Amino acid sequence: MICTSTTEDQVSIKSARLLDLVIRDYTFQSYSNRIGTGKLHTIHLPTNLSGINVNTIRFRCGSLRRYGAKFKEFHLGIGITVYPCAERVLVVTQNLGYNWSSIYYDNYELTGYQLISPVLGLLAYNAGDDMNFSTPYEIGIKAGERPIKIDFSNTTWLVNSTEGTIPMCANFGHDGKVTLSHQVSHNVCVSMGHGHFGLVVQSPLMPSRKKVITRWKVVIGSAVGSAIGASLLGLLLIAMFVKVKKKNRMEEMERRAYEEEALQVSMVGHVRAFTATPTRTVPVIEHDYRPPPP
Repeated sequence: MICTSTTEDQVSIKSARLLDLVIRDYTFQSYSNRIGTGKLHTIHLPTNLSGINVNTIRFRCGSLRRYGAKFKEFHLGIGITVYPCAERVLVVTQNLGYNWSSIYYDNYELTGYQLISPVLGLLAYNAGDDMNFSTPYEIGIKAGERPIKIDFSNTTWLVNSTEGTIPMCANFGHDGKVTLSHQVSHNVCVSMGHGHFGLVVQSPLMPSRKKVITRWKVVIGSAVGSAIGASLLGLLLIAMFVKVKKKNRMEEMERRAYEEEALQVSMVGHVRAFTATPTRTVPVIEHDYRPPPP
C-alpha cells in the first residue's frame, strides 16, 4: 500500500497489523541475496514511510539457536528458536519513531497511560536461498532459558518520567491486547517471543481505568446509600405517625366508654341527652313492722 505523502499514508494505514505487512513487503522487495548471512542490513523505505527505521539480518536457524545474536536494541540469548524454520530466517527490526509509534499505539486500549518511547518491533520471516519469492510469511521466535532483552537506552525521544514514577514495559500483541510488566533494569525490558514493545507511564492528565471505576463505584454507592437511608427514615416517620394516631384513637375510645358508663344516654328527638345515674336509697321493709289493727 503506497500513498503520495506521509500524512496520507499515516491516515490510510490505521491498522497496526497492516503497517507490519507494508514494511514486510518493502523489506523483501529491497533485500538482496548478495547480503551475507549474519550481516545487518538497513532497509531504505520510501518517503511516505519516513520516520520508520527498519533493519534486517539473516541467520541459519541452527546457528541462531546455538550462539544467539545481538543487534540494534535486541539481544537474543542462546537457545532461541524459530518455528517453523527449514534452514534460514530473516529477522526484521522496526523503530517506528514518534508519529508512527503514536498511530500503532492508538490501536490498543491502554487508557490512563502514555507512551514515552518509540515502539520497537521484532519479527521474523521465512528466508530461503531465493529472496524474490512472492509469498513471504511470518514465523515465530521463542526464547530459550534466557528471555529476549529489549534496550530502550538509545532511543531518540525517550523522555524523563514523572519523579517517583517508574516506566512499565508494554508488549503490544497481534490480538489487540497489551501486557504490562516491570523493567529488569533501567530502560531494559524482556520478552519470551517476538512482537512490538514500548515504555509507558501513567498519564498525569488522565486517571487510570481502575481509578475511574473506583470513583464511579463511590458515587453510585453513595447515591444508593442515601436513597436507602431516606427510604428507611420515611418508613420510620410513617410508623411513628401511625402509632401516635392509634394511641390517640384508643385514648378517645376509652374516654367515651368511661363517660357513657357514668351517664345514661337517652334520645330526645334528634338530641342526645345525658342524665345522671339515680343514686336515691331504695326503701327497705323492716321485719318487726306490724300494720295497725282495723
